Amino acid sequence: METTRLSSKGQVILPKSLRDAHHWTPGTEFEVEDTPEGILLRPKKRFPATQLSDVIGCTGYAGPAKSLEEMEEAIAKGVSERHARGRY
Repeated sequence: METTRLSSKGQVILPKSLRDAHHWTPGTEFEVEDTPEGILLRPKKRFPATQLSDVIGCTGYAGPAKSLEEMEEAIAKGVSERHARGRY
């Protein structure tokens, strides 16, 4: 278990090994919750939860329908490209 300390400005540094393991970069926002066991830091979700009805049809795609296999291949390609750029 690693340790850290509270600075005079009320700041706590998260150990690098934890930041790396969770892919937390500078600017990551956390929700702070007071629990009976102590303080809980939870990374904020980047986007609010949405319903399908809120977003259906928002892409404006007008081409032929894509199969599930084609969509999965495109997603896998996008993820690979993102990882190759060092982003997660």
